[in-house]
Amino acid sequence: MKKVISFYLFGSTFFIFSCNNSGTADNASKDSTTTMAKENSFDLDKARTTIADETAKFSDEFKKGDSVALAAHYASDGMIMPQNSEAVKKDGLVSLWGSFIRSGIKELKLSVQDVAGNDDMLTETGTYELVGDKNKSLDKGKYVVVWKKENGSWKIFRDIFNTNLPATTK
Repeated sequence: MKKVISFYLFGSTFFIFSCNNSGTADNASKDSTTTMAKENSFDLDKARTTIADETAKFSDEFKKGDSVALAAHYASDGMIMPQNSEAVKKDGLVSLWGSFIRSGIKELKLSVQDVAGNDDMLTETGTYELVGDKNKSLDKGKYVVVWKKENGSWKIFRDIFNTNLPATTK
């Protein structure tokens, strides 16, 4: 009798889970189709163009000395991680970019090498050159910027860069 009850409970449980899983499979299939449609509607080439345009605007704003405009490119939880320094969050970005401008850097030349990602986040890699008076090259290096959508626009979420110049010894 115990074996019959155990078999009955096992069979009933299996049947119930089978019914629930088939509904889950249908939902998973629908979710997968929705996700694929969303991914298929994302245009990476258009995103690359947008990021290239934003990067060019960033360089122009640096050349104009507009640290407020530079900070506006960052997401509300954006952060820059400069070398030899602590990370700087959104509330310190105007000051940070202002200090770069006041240090004698006249131009920030950015060259986008690659943009990859999806509709939620993009990663940009590239090179930079800092230019001073009389078009003198002060530094060359590379960077990685992670972009995310905020209120329908691409904003910088994380920004890190480092020099290609050899380390100085003291």
